[in-house]
Parts: sequence; structure tokens; C-alpha cells
Amino acid sequence: MSNKILKIDSSHYLFPDCLKKIPRPPKVLYLMGNLELLKARAPYLAVVGTRRCTDYGKKAVIDFTKTLTLAGLIIVSGLAKGIDTLAHKTCIEHKGKTIAVLGSGLDKIYPKENKKLAQEIIQNKGLIISEYPASTPPNRFHFPERNRIIAGCSLGVLVIEAREKSGALITADWATSQQKPIFAIPGSVYNKTSSGCHFLIKKGAHLVDKPENILKFFRIKTQKKEKVKGETKEENLILNLLRNNTLHIDQIIQTTKMNPQEVLQNLSKLEFGGKVKNLGGGIFTAI
Repeated sequence: MSNKILKIDSSHYLFPDCLKKIPRPPKVLYLMGNLELLKARAPYLAVVGTRRCTDYGKKAVIDFTKTLTLAGLIIVSGLAKGIDTLAHKTCIEHKGKTIAVLGSGLDKIYPKENKKLAQEIIQNKGLIISEYPASTPPNRFHFPERNRIIAGCSLGVLVIEAREKSGALITADWATSQQKPIFAIPGSVYNKTSSGCHFLIKKGAHLVDKPENILKFFRIKTQKKEKVKGETKEENLILNLLRNNTLHIDQIIQTTKMNPQEVLQNLSKLEFGGKVKNLGGGIFTAI
């Protein structure tokens, strides 16, 4: 693990060929972490979306990123709140490699609450990239620019949840200009956080309703999924309920007819065993 500066006009073998070919390629890359990840043979996929994701979006990013990571893809995103954060975290949780592209200097992690996540990315042999020198603060004009690098690093871009005027759609625009495929997950027609995905689909993006759609597109073999089981009848009751749903603990109590303490104990065991995930605010989903 180390820090390095790479210039596009140098002959250094690590400067990514894919970034040399994009419109307005970065002249310099500042890197922190596993530099060899730039030359990994595994396919890279950008996973992006809104900072204010719904429970539906949270479940989608966890489910999709898990499967894509286990299939060997390297996940590229922007370390932003919401979808980006969950994509990086899910990748790390499943022993994958992830790349974060910043809109600031490497020593000015934004948002500040993701400093720990940036450290975890590096500790797990991931990589942090920026085209901005140290001490460059986050600037709203930098983020649309860095999105061309997110798209440029990747074979394609997956948009999970986004409004029509969203940074994720800027990444999709860059992907289009770079002749990269765009994948979009549909959502409710009544939810504005999915309006950007619907807009992309109408423009020709690939509608995906399961991660296997993406793996099939790139002809990547999928791993056989083993059904996760609980250790008791109560654990299996909760697991079966959460397999296709993201529910608040009160809804779990109401549906299972179990007492609150029993539900809480079983959820704690399932979470400790890596079978369910607490999305915050008492909302749970199966992993």
C-alpha cells in the first residue's frame, strides 16, 4: 500500500489505458492504496445513485453489489452518501475490491463521515483516486468532472436510484460519450428517486431487475447461490419474511406475531451471523 502520483504523459505502466482514451483524460492521478488494482484483470463496474436513497434503493444496492462482488467484479463509485457508500461497504463486507474516485484532494475526504470508510477501502486492498492535488477542498464543480473518471474506469455504469437531475445521470452521460453500456434499475412511478432511472431506460439504458442481467451481458459466470438458513424456527420465520422485503422491526413483530424481545434477540443473532443487515432506523433486510 502506498501513495503515488501518475502523469498521463509518463510511460509508467500503472497509468490506466482506459483513462487515456476518454474525453478530457486526467493529466495527473493522485492515488492512495492498492496501486496494482489499476491493472487488475477483473472487470470494473461503476455503481452510482442518489445520496438520499429509499429503503428500496438500499436493498437493491446491497443485493446487486453482493452478487456482482462475489462474481469477481471490482466496484467503482464516488464515496458519496447513500448509494455510493452502501456499494463500497457491501463490496468490502463480501471480501471484494473497490475503487473510490474523489472530487477533492486525497487528504480532504468528503463527506467527512466517510473518512473511516476510506480507511477501510485502503485496509481491504482497495484504492482511492483523485485528479486533484492534496489539500484541494471539495468543490461542487469537481464532482461532475470526477464522474467522467468513474465511468472511464468501468466497463459500464449501474444506476440504482436517481432523480432526473442527479449526479448519477451525469456519470451515465459520460458513459454514453465513452460508448459504455448503462444499466438502470426501475422503481415506483410514484417515487421521484426512480425518475432518473426511468428516464435512462426510455433513452435506451438496459433495464435490469436482477444482478444476473449484468453478468449475462458481460458473459460472466454466476456463482450458485445457497439459500441462507437460520438455526431455529423463529430465525427462519424472520429470514423468510425479509428475503423479498425491507421491513421495520414493528412490521416484523406484527407479521410474525412474536413478542418484541424475541424478535430483537433473533434479529441480533441473524445480524451477528451476517444473515440480515440493519439499514438504520430499525429497518432490516436479508443479506
